[in-house]
Amino acid sequence: QVHLVESGGGLVQAGGSLRLSCAASGSIFSINAMGWYRQAPGKQRELVATITSGGDTTYADSVKGRFTISRDNAKNTVELQMNSLKPEDTDVYYCAADVRSSPWSVLLRYWGQGTQLTVSS
Repeated sequence: QVHLVESGGGLVQAGGSLRLSCAASGSIFSINAMGWYRQAPGKQRELVATITSGGDTTYADSVKGRFTISRDNAKNTVELQMNSLKPEDTDVYYCAADVRSSPWSVLLRYWGQGTQLTVSS
């Protein structure tokens, strides 16, 4: 079993900054992509940013230039630095990791429990 634990959410004013962190633990042989997704009530979960084990990144158009994703492969952690926050960034943010638990196992996606970000105007 693999567990992802997020931290760093909270309340921030528009224009402010916040950093989200996520640590993966458990039965981990390797992690391919790690990423952050967000979801508002009644809406589908959407991609915010992803990063491969090699450091290649992708971002949603809505966060490009404002958010930066990074990871520490040795510690199995991923972070999301969020700057110039807007009220429309308010959502529950979820960490995700594509994990292989052994050299022979399939790749499975695990999710964190989610952390609330609220940006006030």
